[in-house]
Amino acid sequence: MRLLSLTGNDGVSVGVPSPLWVAVGLGILMMCAGNFAQSEELTNSSAPKLETVVVRGEKKSEEQQAKEKLDEIPGGASLVRNADVERGRAATVEDVLAFQPGVIAQSAGGNDAIKISIRGSGANASPGYFREGTKFLFDGLALTGPGGTPYELLEMSGVNYTEVLRGANAFDYTALSLGGAINFVTHSGYTAPGNYARFEAGSFGWRKQQASTGGVVDNADYYVSLANSERDGYQDFTFTKAKGVVSNFGYRFSPKLETRLLIRYREEYHENSGTLTRAQLKDDSSQTNPATELSRGDSTKEGSTWIGSKTTYTFDDDSKLEFGLVYHNYPQILSKKSSVNPNHWSWRDINTSLRYLRSDQLFGRQSNTTLSLSNTWHDRAGVKTYDGVSRELLKDARYDGSLDSVFALGNELELTERLWLSSGLSLINIRRDIDVVFSDRANTSPYPDHYNYDNWSLAPRIGLRYYLTPEIQLFGNVSRSIDPPSTWSSSGSGVTNNYAKTLVEQTANTVEFGIRGSHGIFDGSLAVYRSWVHDELLNVEIIPATPTSPAVTSTSNASPTIHQGIEAGLDAQLWQGARGEKLILRQAYTLNDFYYRNDDEFDSNELPGLPKHIYQAELQYQHPSGFYAGVNVRSASSTAVDYANSFHAPSYTIFGARAGYEAPGQRWSVFLDLKNLTDEDYATAISPIYNARGSDVRALYPGDGFGAFTGVAFRF
Repeated sequence: MRLLSLTGNDGVSVGVPSPLWVAVGLGILMMCAGNFAQSEELTNSSAPKLETVVVRGEKKSEEQQAKEKLDEIPGGASLVRNADVERGRAATVEDVLAFQPGVIAQSAGGNDAIKISIRGSGANASPGYFREGTKFLFDGLALTGPGGTPYELLEMSGVNYTEVLRGANAFDYTALSLGGAINFVTHSGYTAPGNYARFEAGSFGWRKQQASTGGVVDNADYYVSLANSERDGYQDFTFTKAKGVVSNFGYRFSPKLETRLLIRYREEYHENSGTLTRAQLKDDSSQTNPATELSRGDSTKEGSTWIGSKTTYTFDDDSKLEFGLVYHNYPQILSKKSSVNPNHWSWRDINTSLRYLRSDQLFGRQSNTTLSLSNTWHDRAGVKTYDGVSRELLKDARYDGSLDSVFALGNELELTERLWLSSGLSLINIRRDIDVVFSDRANTSPYPDHYNYDNWSLAPRIGLRYYLTPEIQLFGNVSRSIDPPSTWSSSGSGVTNNYAKTLVEQTANTVEFGIRGSHGIFDGSLAVYRSWVHDELLNVEIIPATPTSPAVTSTSNASPTIHQGIEAGLDAQLWQGARGEKLILRQAYTLNDFYYRNDDEFDSNELPGLPKHIYQAELQYQHPSGFYAGVNVRSASSTAVDYANSFHAPSYTIFGARAGYEAPGQRWSVFLDLKNLTDEDYATAISPIYNARGSDVRALYPGDGFGAFTGVAFRF
């Protein structure tokens, strides 16, 4: 019997008969009613009895509801199921964000200090720094603060799914950055009940263990995950280790009031990857450079704590209120064991958020309104730099009191049955309080030892989405993005930078349009965008060279730039067998076209650090018994290393393969994941240089060579 699927406003999917079967059923009922009216005795004694008809309603999962909500955004947004990621190695965020058009996640040394860029956000940053240009959240609560985003808590154990919202499409999360937002949603007792254990091992000394438990007890639910990992490293001197806990506790006081407490804690230590020249990369990509070997630079996260609370009160079917509170403490020491000057960073952020959601009828049409407020401030922040030998204090910089506050009002209005209008206006307050309270040397720069910046900016957004069919949607939007400078970039940890630079926020006006949906064997999306960027935060020469001292380059506001590109993803079911076997082709293509607009020094040069073209594909066979196997490819074009475009990293193409088995009921699973089958020597990331002057400079982070990884998981 063929069933159709209907979805109600409460998110419940109900299977109902097709029209033919409905007609037959109604006919039978009418005939029986006539017989009953003619002869009650006959009905009681000899009339045939109808079988009981059961209508079953199945509530959509949290993941399905999130996907439908993302599809209502008039722009680039997608969802990544962690269960799909865990069909292979699940080491870092790089594994999670693979196959996401417009998103570049580049790991250097195999640790969590990954360079993540969306639409060119944070283009000038290298791996190892705090993430900039994209807002990161856990369960809708902010991880990112005025100092950017620390990386040690970006560990994927315990994550149910990940939302990727590019650019202004992250409006609902009060994210105004050029790159948008990435929201990691944690498992709860409802989504991951029972006990779970997972073990991974493989090349370069990789080993990871995870154990979790979850469940529901009356009105409460719980989820706790413990994870530990180590890696000796492909490149010399890139050992890393980490351990942490992820927990999620929820309680429903009543049908209207519920609360959730999320706790994340993690410790991490890693040796920093060393950059190579093209000649060194070609000769032996597993080597490091002499300076890195001598200094043995490292990063120590002594224990980062993130505690978030989210309480929801539902007034009625049409309105609800969400209140969030986050405490985030993340101290770190850079170069703790090395011979270079160690930096002791002290960070503590407090975030509060409030969101009111309401649905109404306006002129007989659906109208959904959201009012959001978010505030993150440095309760305590600063860095102390010490001499690598004597351990005497060289510099003390403080960032206490710096904050980012956002007020946003958004609306989704149904204009016709097929056309929706999205509108929004955000107001952001940026405060930066930078104070170099001590330096062992005189400030000879033109910049002060202290400055206080306080500014308000507006960021409007408007978009349309039109449904060609219920499954195919056209979309377009115009928006403004605002990227505040990080506190630490205003006064770096280097002892020579004993001043505070006045940096203003980076702004951009963006136009985006595209299409997404499914038809037949195809399911995909295509987005094209162009951003006119002002005051982009790039590495700029701020103090010219003199006969006795080299030039000083640092993060500063650059001349106008353009960011434009194409983001395309397409899944196709190429074949389906009689027994339910499938052959699926998954593809993703990204065009990154980022360049200056008539810069005085670099004219129309492209911005360094990101490849212009990236293509990824995977061809996978899936059997209904649970077996799967496939091959994949990643190809990237050459990448400019310096702003002068005088030196480029080579293009590369690497191949991989993976296979596995998932037992019925997901009681257990096993996988084999092969990376870089041809053992290609390639640069996975770039450390941008101001002007290489055509030299083969040391600026390339090597990617891993051939590696084999396996893992097994159990549910009990």
